[in-house]
Amino acid sequence: MRLEITGLEVRFGARPVVSIEELVLGDAEIVGLAGESGSGKSMTTLALLGLAHTVGASVTGSIRLDGRQLIGLGQDALRELRGRQIAAIFQSPSTAFNPVFRVGHIAMRALRLHGLTGSGAADRMSSAMREVLLSPDLLHRYPGQLSGGQLQRVAIALALALRAEVLLADEPTSALDVTVQAEVLELLRGLRDREGMSILFISHDLAVVAELCDRVAVMRAGSIVEQGPTGQIMSEPRDPYTADLLASVPRIGPGAAR
Repeated sequence: MRLEITGLEVRFGARPVVSIEELVLGDAEIVGLAGESGSGKSMTTLALLGLAHTVGASVTGSIRLDGRQLIGLGQDALRELRGRQIAAIFQSPSTAFNPVFRVGHIAMRALRLHGLTGSGAADRMSSAMREVLLSPDLLHRYPGQLSGGQLQRVAIALALALRAEVLLADEPTSALDVTVQAEVLELLRGLRDREGMSILFISHDLAVVAELCDRVAVMRAGSIVEQGPTGQIMSEPRDPYTADLLASVPRIGPGAAR
């Protein structure tokens, strides 16, 4: 599944907050969208999901999913796309789950919204839970009874159960400890390798981006200042802003600050 962004502008009134000339996510590719907080990464996510209007923003330009133009689609068509073809996971998985409902109830409601019901839906969700190395029994628990890492895995399992082909991962590991972060990154890598899922990985952490992504686009003040293969960007950045971001990544070993 290919996601193509061209001439994208997100505005609050007359004030632009995102202006992306071009960004492409290829089939079964992991692309990092990196930048500091406030650079426009999360607003880009909302635009891609067709949800920028919920925070009062307007969107112009082109967002194509396998050639289909998403900008201008009605909300019914966008709801059909969200989850089934393009899914998202976010920084704080606890905010994605209503604390008064069991996790399985929330997941089954999402599956029903996309036409999956009964034992077939339950079997698909159980299978997805096993694929992310969680027991299906956890679906009977409330969100507050699961750790942050477990909730993030449940969110990924739901995307799997819906058979999403594009995953927008918006700072999905920044709220997790280092060990759980590594497990989630390995899970995302496996989804690409086994399922052919395309992943846009959004993060302020260039060290994490370097570990996971095939290509990286660096964002500053709503615009992409450079993009290319991850190894090239990390070793020979062309833009001073990228060089500054790389210089801020902590290092361990000879020459590191003490």
